[in-house]
Amino acid sequence: MRAAEIRLPEDFKTPCYYYDLQFLDETLDAINKFSRYPDFHVHYALKANCNDKVLKRIAVKGLGADCVSGNEVKKAIETGFGADKITFAGVGKSDEEIRYALQQQIFAFNVESLEELEVIDELASELNVVANVAIRINPNVDAKTHHYITTGLDENKFGISSYDMPDVLAILKRSAHLNFVGIHFHVGSQILDLSVFKSLCVRVNEWKSWFEDRGFFLKVINVGGGLGINYQQPDGDIPDFETYFRIFNDFIERRAGQEIHFELGRAVVGQCAALITKVLYIKKGIKKNFAVVDAGMTELMRPALYQAFHKIEKLNDHSSLVLPYDIVGPICESSDVFGKEVELPILKRNDYLIIRSAGAYGEVMASKYNLRELQHFYYR
Repeated sequence: MRAAEIRLPEDFKTPCYYYDLQFLDETLDAINKFSRYPDFHVHYALKANCNDKVLKRIAVKGLGADCVSGNEVKKAIETGFGADKITFAGVGKSDEEIRYALQQQIFAFNVESLEELEVIDELASELNVVANVAIRINPNVDAKTHHYITTGLDENKFGISSYDMPDVLAILKRSAHLNFVGIHFHVGSQILDLSVFKSLCVRVNEWKSWFEDRGFFLKVINVGGGLGINYQQPDGDIPDFETYFRIFNDFIERRAGQEIHFELGRAVVGQCAALITKVLYIKKGIKKNFAVVDAGMTELMRPALYQAFHKIEKLNDHSSLVLPYDIVGPICESSDVFGKEVELPILKRNDYLIIRSAGAYGEVMASKYNLRELQHFYYR
């Protein structure tokens, strides 16, 4: 998204999410261009954004889907993703969700615990089908990001522990209803230090050899996602997909016929949307200026939940005369703050602000707290 190109109808209402679908297309084209290595497959992580128009755009570009709930599997199918390109992850899959995914014949379950593997085996047997499964392993690689979105360390709740692997192998060997397709990893989110992915490749190679030494050929090596975006400088920012995909091509030791799968979310949609909000009141404190806006943590949770930074700009005003403002929402929570001491052109009632880089974990995490309503606009 490029802020200078935002065009809104005269009767638009705030708070609203503004989607730049043209920029989304450019990002998807870059992904397809730089992932053209043999047997590379990219799945889009629906948890980042499940807006129907966004999903249909991504499906048309040929990506698969990475889902973490039964409803995400349903949504993926409804918006054009083929079931044979859908992976289903998550530590808490219910029996109902597993049955539905089995009936749809999805590509694979990313299995997160020994007990989950037993449940999938049991339910697949009841339905007399075969479930493709990939075993999620914690590689114990530090993502060097916020601890809430680090998922690849030994103490995290995700993945199957190494001491459970003998039992995993025993189940896989005896079950007629489980087809072991490969291994799955995901170290975290918003990763900007690409050396993290090199470290992941080392662990992938170690685990691949471990399974092969025990007689298992791994068709699928799923390395998850995690590639971050530039929240500080969002204009025209398309992540460095060229280097990202090249790292895995260069550092993973593959045998003939082995596929590498990716599950990218934030890097796909993060920069394609902004939250637009209107200034309701200006409050002058003793040492602060407060701009009270009509968007709140109900529309964009990330600053309250992660203390996340989003660049904030005044719509169509690039004056050099600026003042520092605390940008706060209307929700009766002290955490309802989008930014503190934000340097902006002088604000007044009814001015509009753009909160950038809101395409990932923005609308999808919005709530109805205080019976709030949210609008959408799309630019093609």
